[in-house]
Amino acid sequence: MDIPVSGGWRFDTTYLSLPQTLFVRQSPCPVEKPRLLVLNYALAQDLGLDIEWLCSKEGVQTLAGNSVVPGSEPIAQAYAGHQFGHFTMLGDGRAILLGEHITPDGRRFDIQLKGSGRTPFSRDGDGRAAVGPMMREYLISEAMHFLGIPTTRSLAVVATGEKVRRERQLDGAVLVRVASSHIRVGTFEFAAAGGDSSTLRKLLDYTIVRHYPDLLKVPSRALAFLECVMDRQAELIARWMHVGFVHGVMNTDNMALSGETIDYGPCAFMDSYNPATVFSSIDTAGRYAFGNQPAVAQWNLARFAETLLPFINPDDTETAARAEEVIDRFPQHFRRFWLDGMLRKVGIKEERPGDDTLVESFLGLMQRYKLDYTETFRMLATAQETELAQWPAQLEAWRNRWIARVEAQPDGREEATGICAAANPAVIPRNHLVEETLAAVVEENDFGPLNDLLDALAHPYESGRSAERYEKAPEHPDPNYRTFCGT
Repeated sequence: MDIPVSGGWRFDTTYLSLPQTLFVRQSPCPVEKPRLLVLNYALAQDLGLDIEWLCSKEGVQTLAGNSVVPGSEPIAQAYAGHQFGHFTMLGDGRAILLGEHITPDGRRFDIQLKGSGRTPFSRDGDGRAAVGPMMREYLISEAMHFLGIPTTRSLAVVATGEKVRRERQLDGAVLVRVASSHIRVGTFEFAAAGGDSSTLRKLLDYTIVRHYPDLLKVPSRALAFLECVMDRQAELIARWMHVGFVHGVMNTDNMALSGETIDYGPCAFMDSYNPATVFSSIDTAGRYAFGNQPAVAQWNLARFAETLLPFINPDDTETAARAEEVIDRFPQHFRRFWLDGMLRKVGIKEERPGDDTLVESFLGLMQRYKLDYTETFRMLATAQETELAQWPAQLEAWRNRWIARVEAQPDGREEATGICAAANPAVIPRNHLVEETLAAVVEENDFGPLNDLLDALAHPYESGRSAERYEKAPEHPDPNYRTFCGT
């Protein structure tokens, strides 16, 4: 581990110390003609990797899964999941975990190939992925990173030179995903469903060591673990809500216990504010609508708590009640994180009575008049008298309340607009821009729009830095816009 191997990779495989029911050894399936489409230079540098080597023929073969560097022991992970509320035994059906890369400064990251071929968990799937969905994940995960939201990231997208069949023939691709880990609520559900308490205990101990080492000396660490996971999820979902992000597929197998956003399938960002916003083509009942995300997170955490009951306090007849108390506190935890962020979005430094209603009435007006979520909040960052005069007439009464509130702060409106500027992005991955960008890549092999959009997304809070089109809401938002999971 002290000597870098090919390309700077330093692989470790601690996950393989767990019982083998939690994974199968599986090499990626080779692809015909791997070609590097995009490489995340900044992330590669942060990981301590050799960029020149990654771009070489040998490096691209590794990123595509055609060769495995020393130290890597590829596996497909087993997990279960409640998908749209229904329990299913799952696993990595089109992903291979190469191992855990250790950065020069000692940080540990999973390196996973997505779209790397069939595994024993593939069921009827082909195990492959297409360029468009993989490029979407690359794009949106980078946007989330620069917005300051915990997320998995993408190191590269590699074309395979092969076709995949969906509704039509598409060009194949492999995504190289980087995560703190791929341990999910569904991983614990899988272990619990197997009925082997020893496996579940080892998974619990491993996850605590990897993500919550401060809990090792806590007496009731299973309960404390549940509380920590709940707290991270409450903060994560609140951050999604602050920027109008809709995950779209909040199944328990897509809730990472590290507290990172994982799986960018049918996700998107709202234009006009509406809590009922749904983008996923398969979410016909709106289970994972924007406004439902906190409640779904709580439901998922309840399923997680059920797996921990044997370890919270086996001798306590009130074990279930103790876990339930933790889950019941989720709305309060979420509300705290959400309101803290929303107050910053309206420029309020310290909460006072009535501030919550000021925020909620603003949201109500945005919904009533179908105002753009990002653009309307961003107006507060430039709310001098000339700009105020151009505000929508429907906001005039609220604007006067807001001015009175922020001018009551020690440094008045000037400080408030600065707080707003730091809390409200000027640039998000607008749906129409994302679609234009992906179409340019997929249909024309044109990466110019992708590079331009990525550059704008890398500085989301700097208004005026990028072309105006990246900051403007669409003139006519598509109320029927739908996204797809890509499988």
